[in-house]
Amino acid sequence: MTKFNSLGLSDPILKALDHMGFEETTPIQEQTIPLGMEGHDVIGQAQTGTGKTAAFGIPMIEKVDKQVRGVQGLVIAPTRELAIQVAEELNRLGKNAGVRSLPVYGGSNMERQIRALKNNEIVVATPGRLLDHIRRKTIKLEQVHTSVLDEADEMLNMGFIEDIRDILKALPTERQTLLFSATMPKEIRDIATTLMNTPKEVKTKSKEMTVSNIDQYYVEIAEKHKFDALTRLLDIHAPDLAIVFGRTKRRVDEVADALQVRGFRAEGIHGDLTQGKRMSVLKKFKEGRIEILVATDVAARGLDISDVTHVYNFDIPQDPESYVHRIGRTGRAGRKGESISFVTPREKDQLNLIEKLTKKKIEKLRVPSYKEAQKGQQDIAVTKLIEKMNADDINDYKQSASDLMDQYEAQDLVAAALKMLTKERQETPVRLSSVQPISTRNAKGAKGGRHKRGGGGQGRTSQRGNSNKRPYNKGGNKGRSKNFNQNNKGK
Repeated sequence: MTKFNSLGLSDPILKALDHMGFEETTPIQEQTIPLGMEGHDVIGQAQTGTGKTAAFGIPMIEKVDKQVRGVQGLVIAPTRELAIQVAEELNRLGKNAGVRSLPVYGGSNMERQIRALKNNEIVVATPGRLLDHIRRKTIKLEQVHTSVLDEADEMLNMGFIEDIRDILKALPTERQTLLFSATMPKEIRDIATTLMNTPKEVKTKSKEMTVSNIDQYYVEIAEKHKFDALTRLLDIHAPDLAIVFGRTKRRVDEVADALQVRGFRAEGIHGDLTQGKRMSVLKKFKEGRIEILVATDVAARGLDISDVTHVYNFDIPQDPESYVHRIGRTGRAGRKGESISFVTPREKDQLNLIEKLTKKKIEKLRVPSYKEAQKGQQDIAVTKLIEKMNADDINDYKQSASDLMDQYEAQDLVAAALKMLTKERQETPVRLSSVQPISTRNAKGAKGGRHKRGGGGQGRTSQRGNSNKRPYNKGGNKGRSKNFNQNNKGK
């Protein structure tokens, strides 16, 4: 994989990517961005959720000339939901460069759109509403240097193919065109051959999950409750070695520090660390001197530590390929592994995409309460006490034990011993910076339905995951949870 900072991008784009938590390209980005920067037309075959927006958005934003007034970049999307989502991401990418993106779709106020068109360099539009603006001459396309067809096969299925042809014919002849589609039916190929200039082809295939020895779960939880849920799960699982993935370098630092505050042996690694520091942290992790490694995707790439028992996706990754790489850090050398992903309500569609593209069902997990986490730590103390009794020569201590039993109740003595061995972890308040949730529309498009030309698409019903609640029953025999009480602090 390639880091964004090796692609010759401008500082404003690199700062935006860093703020968004993206250090490393996805496969579609790795192949498309250099071609886009060189000015080639591109045909990209890739699924939703693989990072297409940044793949076409970065070259488009880089080419915007702030001295030129008018629309310079045009993205055509099948539905208003996708148009809004793409425009939001392009605005995040272009913020530091001062490049603004406007979603244009049916069902919204036309006059307001006309006024806004004068102040945005990039327009993301549904076909029907865009054609309305073209026919009314309320959008000027003379300065467009880059056009993008996003999810072209969806637009074909929705009956927009002739609209697409009309729009492309209205654009300047000297332009760059990028077309993205999950499939390549004949009609889409015809557009590529007649309305594009010797396009380069980029094709990515999502990786199918092949590791059967990793149990995969997710927790649906609000951002502000993530950390308490993580520490409770860690207390119950008591992993030998665990990796916690965060989306940004700042997130990694904050989560590692917060885990230390709660009494866990944890350290973080990310791209800003020196090689020496990174190797030092990894050495301590391999030797078991720290039990939890907090890492960004790029820092954990290539790790080969066979004893990792658990992977926690504190932040859900931006694409399914990253998910595959992350959970592949556990379940190695024939051992069983377990992965748990924290998903905010706005990220459920991204989870559905990961399930669809990896062809693997991820089961829902319930968050243990504070009391259940405490019980998990007590069970660990019991295990340690029994192991010490069976493994070590304790004859030298038996006389002292006998003397104590003459003075105190045996149950009180054992309880005191267990209390000494138990990590009574108070839920010390910690402060974490929030991160932008990964949000995406459902990958499964409506098939065969045709939308009215003027409406620009009304969207589709989101395909939700299985909401059946599952008892908390993984992670060994420590602290089984009986009730789902996500917001219970147990205080």
